[in-house]
Amino acid sequence: MNLTFAEPKLPRKGAIVVFVAAGGKLGASAKALDKTTQGAVARAASHDGFSGKSGETRALLAPAGLEDGMVILLGLGEGKELNALAARKAGAKVYQALVGAKAKSATLMVDGIAGCKLSLGDQAANLAYGARLRSYRFDRYLTKEAADKKPSLGKFSVMVKGVAAARKAYAPLDALAEGVDLTRDLVSEPGNVIYPKTLADECRKLSKLGVKVEVLGEKQMEKLGMGALLGVGMGSERESFLVTMQWSGGGKTKKPVALVGKGVTFDTGGISIKPSAGMEEMKWDMGGSGAVIGAMHALATRKAKANVVGVVGLVENMPSGTAQRPGDIVTTMSGQTIEVLNTDAEGRLVLADALWYTQDRFKPQLMIDLATLTGAIMVALGSEHAGMFASDDKLAQGLSAAGEAVGELLWRMPLGEAYDKQLDGGPADMANISAGRWGGSITAAQLLQRFTNGVPWAHLDIAGTAWSNKAKPLMAKGATGFGVQLLDRFVADNFES
Repeated sequence: MNLTFAEPKLPRKGAIVVFVAAGGKLGASAKALDKTTQGAVARAASHDGFSGKSGETRALLAPAGLEDGMVILLGLGEGKELNALAARKAGAKVYQALVGAKAKSATLMVDGIAGCKLSLGDQAANLAYGARLRSYRFDRYLTKEAADKKPSLGKFSVMVKGVAAARKAYAPLDALAEGVDLTRDLVSEPGNVIYPKTLADECRKLSKLGVKVEVLGEKQMEKLGMGALLGVGMGSERESFLVTMQWSGGGKTKKPVALVGKGVTFDTGGISIKPSAGMEEMKWDMGGSGAVIGAMHALATRKAKANVVGVVGLVENMPSGTAQRPGDIVTTMSGQTIEVLNTDAEGRLVLADALWYTQDRFKPQLMIDLATLTGAIMVALGSEHAGMFASDDKLAQGLSAAGEAVGELLWRMPLGEAYDKQLDGGPADMANISAGRWGGSITAAQLLQRFTNGVPWAHLDIAGTAWSNKAKPLMAKGATGFGVQLLDRFVADNFES
């Protein structure tokens, strides 16, 4: 979809999208178009239950006065409720309506709406961004898709008074969309395409954006003592890697914000093998690393004025004659030992060494890790919220606020000594799972906290949000890119002047 911005000029061809506010009140462009169509717009806006509520759409096919096109009425609701996120969702609705109507080209007329605190430029930018996000498709392997199944919308023009301001507001959102789409691509790719080496290669591409990328192989990690991370990859023929990505957009003396991602490119469960039903979904067990890579791409593309480091541990968890066994004891980079009671609880082993390495080398002011870590978090929260565990209240509040602003919601979960003790009692310093069935996502987070060395830290368990089996307001079903927008907003709100 070719998305452009232009100064207002009511077109006579193609699909035209105009605003309707709450109560069926026509926007300025809608009123002008109503005259052209001999009252068709007003009639459509006042019949059959259409009320102009936020996200509501109605299509008028080939109305009088237009040469060859249609009109889409877009409800925006009350002006005071039209914030950036609501505008994005409205833009996504517009895209769906246009594709559903088989439109080949479209023009969105952006008018002011009473009570709205967004400028016209911000309205236009966020509407366009929502359409851009909703237009994503992972279709590179479809070789025989019927023409009528493919989206027909090729051109999408956003017309707004003060087009320069709209373009300026859209530029960082365009960079953010690139990061989100990169994450969606990486998470959607099958395990025979994305595995530790190829995912490390994707990280290397960020160097073109000014990101300093370093890749550690198994021999280097062995010298560092990363027995936990390396143990997970023992059963695979493919080498494991740890990748660091440094973006230095802030002051030279400022400590970085650290983003750490779990990158299990395919998770069979290892010797503690998973049931075969649904195992194909484990291609997205690298969703945490995908989010970190996408966030680093977005931050570098928009030239964020902050110092941020991304660290991803990349492994493949496979069963074989060389695989890690239940009961094995591994020594982490920190020197602490872990008894591996279940080889399917592997993400925490990867993150244990990745977190320790991050705090030891980069001395960050805080660390945020993202991981599709536990099924238990999905039992607790479903797919609407990611679970957040945090050692610092200010950090937790900042992440929650960022998530609410972009629609990537977090729910804070507890940490505590009683949960932590459930990992003790065996022949090693800790076990990788607790003895009981309950609180599995919490005890997993407690294990991770043991490798933060007192650095302010948050763990986001995105097992329920990295992938969706149903369409959501800003995306089709499939990989969601969850975490990219949240991290970008968190950095922008708290670390950029």
